[in-house]
Parts: sequence; structure tokens; C-alpha cells
Amino acid sequence: MNINKSIEISKQVIDIQIDAINKLKEFINSDFEKIIAQLSKIKGRIIVTGIGKSAIIGMKISSTLNSTGSPSIFMHGSDALHGDLGTITKNDTLIYISKSGNNSDTIELINNLNKRKIDVIAITANESSYLAKNSKYTIYTPIEKEACPNNLAPTTSSVIQLLVGDIIAICLMTMKNFDEKSFANFHPAGSLGKKLTTTTEDLINTEIKPSVEINSKFIDAVNEISSKMLGATAVLKNEKIVGIITDGDVRRILEKNDDPLNIILSEIILKPPKTVKHSMLAVDALQIMNDNKITNLIVTKNNKYLGMLHIHDIINAGL
Repeated sequence: MNINKSIEISKQVIDIQIDAINKLKEFINSDFEKIIAQLSKIKGRIIVTGIGKSAIIGMKISSTLNSTGSPSIFMHGSDALHGDLGTITKNDTLIYISKSGNNSDTIELINNLNKRKIDVIAITANESSYLAKNSKYTIYTPIEKEACPNNLAPTTSSVIQLLVGDIIAICLMTMKNFDEKSFANFHPAGSLGKKLTTTTEDLINTEIKPSVEINSKFIDAVNEISSKMLGATAVLKNEKIVGIITDGDVRRILEKNDDPLNIILSEIILKPPKTVKHSMLAVDALQIMNDNKITNLIVTKNNKYLGMLHIHDIINAGL
């Protein structure tokens, strides 16, 4: 097979799947609204199950639901018939994924679910199947043919099943006002999670708080900056923050004065420094640094000096 044939086949696969996606639109109707309404109100979890390739798709759907604010567990259809049915409660709703909806395991499992009065939502390409006829709701996924040239390997059907799962998850997260901050709480280790949860307090060392009194000499500030190694020191008056001396200030003052080391800080501190609250997101503090072309910010809590934040603290945190 030459490369030109591969390109032709690739485009055919895409066209087949696009056609199936477009047909799916016709079946997103008022029944689908009822399904979303039920799933948004259940007190339990959304149980997702299937057999074969549908089971693999089901695992992905369950994972997506969990990460977007809808508690879910995946239960393999075969395992359900060998003990895992015990994990389902009457507060749960089950999503059953099956292209044919007629295999023996599906029929047996549906019968057991109905005996236990568990609400079932079917996702199937066969609207006259046993699964469809014995479920509370059915999401019909019309599949004229698989992308497989033999019309056998689950390809198009898997794509459509996955798409339906994504649609359900997005509808539910929208109804629940599941925003970026909610997403971050479910993904604290991800880059978005870090950006939306890491505060300035998380990044500072409150045990190392460089500071000097307003009546100290400039040499005292230089020594404090050198010993604490944070690139700056806060200047205090009766425990109140009145100024900041940075590495850049040190260079400028050394260049402009004949006897800089003996200058009293009160002579050069002319305005209060920029400070940020301990609860501010670190990414917002970074924006302040970039906007003002500075590398340090004093962090406060209840209007008291909590610590010194350096731009490297934010960068090293991967933000």
C-alpha cells in the first residue's frame, strides 16, 4: 500500500465518523433533557458499565464524570454478574453502553438490575434491542457502518459512545456551575490546579522574614539581605511595614552616595512598598511583579508581615 492510499483511507475514516456525529445530533432531544435532569439530581453515583470495547469507553466516561464534578464509578459488565452488583445502591443510576444491546451478558445483567429497581440509561446503536426496551431511558447512537473496512472492529461506534459520555459530562458540569476553581480542586496536581489553588502563603518561608527597623543604617539592610538570601528586606516601624530595600536598591544607593553604608533608612524610604495578602493566588502576584518590573513582594496576613515572596519562588513552583 502506497502513501497516497493511506491518505485516502485516513480521510474516509474521518468522513465516516463525521457523518455518524452529524446523525447523532438528530437524536439529542427532549428525552435527553430528561436524562440530564435525572443525573443532575441523583443522591448516589453514576455507575457506568459495558462489556468488551464498550467497557473501555465506559472507564473513560466514568473518569470524565468524576473529574467534572459528577461522582461515578466504573463497573465491568461481566464482573457485575459475579459479585460487583453489590456496589450499586437504589440511589445510583446506571449507564449501560452496548452497541448491539442484545448479547447474553447484557440481557442477564439488565434483568438483575430491573429486579433491584435500578434506573438504567442505555447507550446503544440498536433501538429495538433488549437493552433499549428494558431501560428507563435510551440514547440512540445511529451507526450505519464502522470505519473498519470489514464493518467489524468497533471504531465509529466507540467514537460516538465516547462523544455521548462527553456530552453528558459537559451538560452536568454546566448545570452544577462547575467552574475553573472547582476543576482545580479535583486536579490539584495539574498545572491548572496549581495556578488556581497555590497562594502566596504556600510559597513563602514564614521562618525566614528579612526585616530591619526604619532607624537602622543602610549597612544593616545590606547584611539582612545577604544573610536571608531572598533578594530584599522589609523595613519596619513599630512592626508596621513602611518600606522595602531590594538588591536593585542596594546597587543604586551604592552608586549614588559617597558614604552609603551609614545612611539611615528613614532618609531613603519615601513611600510604602507593594504588599499582597497571604490568600492571593501566586499567579496573580506574578502578574503584579511583571507589571511593575519587580522581583519581590511582601506578603501580609491580617495586615502583619508574614514573609517575603521572590519571583523565583513562583517559577520554581511551576507556575
